[in-house]
Amino acid sequence: MKRYHVLISGRVQGVFFRAETQRTASALGIKGWVRNTRDGKVEAVFEGEEKALKEMLNWCRKGPPLARVTHVEITEEPFTGNFRKFEITY
Repeated sequence: MKRYHVLISGRVQGVFFRAETQRTASALGIKGWVRNTRDGKVEAVFEGEEKALKEMLNWCRKGPPLARVTHVEITEEPFTGNFRKFEITY
């Protein structure tokens, strides 16, 4: 099990990025959270199996159809197992 902290830049707010991230992560069995940042990015923490996380990170590089991702910053962190599901936070 692994954990990644991700910051996604580009046109990522107002394009259903958080909702689609939640839908995709939940379908992959990933737990954690996603939120908008004040500086226009989307921030997320993903925990799960490595294969599912790789799929999620690849999805983040594209995002939903209306998004235009310009940069994805990925930081691996120690796995905690503290999440029960994947949710949108504020």
